[in-house]
Amino acid sequence: MSNPDITARIHALHPDSAPAPVATESNPAYKKVQLARHPKRPHALDYIERLCTGFTELHGDRAYGDDLAIVGGYAFFDDQPVMVIGQQRGRDTKQKLARNFGMPKPEGYRKAMRLMFMADKFHRPVITFIDTPGAYPGIDAEERGQAEAIAYNLREMARLGVPVIVVVIGEGGSGGALGMGVGNKILMLENSYYSVISPESCAAIIWRDSAKAELAAAALKLTGPDLLERGIIDEIVPEPPGGAQEDHDAAAALLGDSIRKALAELSAMTPKELVDHRYLKFRRMAPFFEG
Repeated sequence: MSNPDITARIHALHPDSAPAPVATESNPAYKKVQLARHPKRPHALDYIERLCTGFTELHGDRAYGDDLAIVGGYAFFDDQPVMVIGQQRGRDTKQKLARNFGMPKPEGYRKAMRLMFMADKFHRPVITFIDTPGAYPGIDAEERGQAEAIAYNLREMARLGVPVIVVVIGEGGSGGALGMGVGNKILMLENSYYSVISPESCAAIIWRDSAKAELAAAALKLTGPDLLERGIIDEIVPEPPGGAQEDHDAAAALLGDSIRKALAELSAMTPKELVDHRYLKFRRMAPFFEG
């Protein structure tokens, strides 16, 4: 008779030996993924337009160029000056190509960090909108230091002395999302996902078959309820009936309420308290036990 404890540990070390999860109506993770990718879903600029006034876009990383996959600049949220930064996807073919399908390159992450440094200098809260399948994996991005740019952002975002609010509005894929995702508060729209890898890539690695993406989505625990339970995110923002793509104005209004509440809570903290709060938040995400 096999030892259940040993069997479980073998499965944990060798995922190929574990039975594949079964996708059912009671575990509709992949439906969330499909909604997060809906072509009519509101993007970062759609939310900025509806939630902010006086948005002034700033360009360039002051080192290489301007990555249109990331937009950002000064704005006012409820008459409070803020820095808003978002990963922007295109609508039509021309826009998608210009914005690289929402997949930032190193200069995009460096631009985002430059704007965050400006916000820190002038004591303005930072609001980031996450919506990317992942950082661009092309040769040119690797040549310009994609991994280093993301790692630098992780370190420096942890040190910012201003409130940082992160909102996952669509796809939150891999390090491409995390490169703008180190915040005091992490909000997630109801029909979005946040994961270390896309379901298709996960299925290709684990089962060597990207067609099993639905099974991978169920195993990855990438939906709001799963992440809230594990302390990865702080709040699930509800969407209008049918999803945010059905009513952009209503989706923005619901998101605005959550951002407003988060800002009110964080604005009462000192810079040191904000840094400590952010540090402890991410330390709690990876507990381990010695036995």
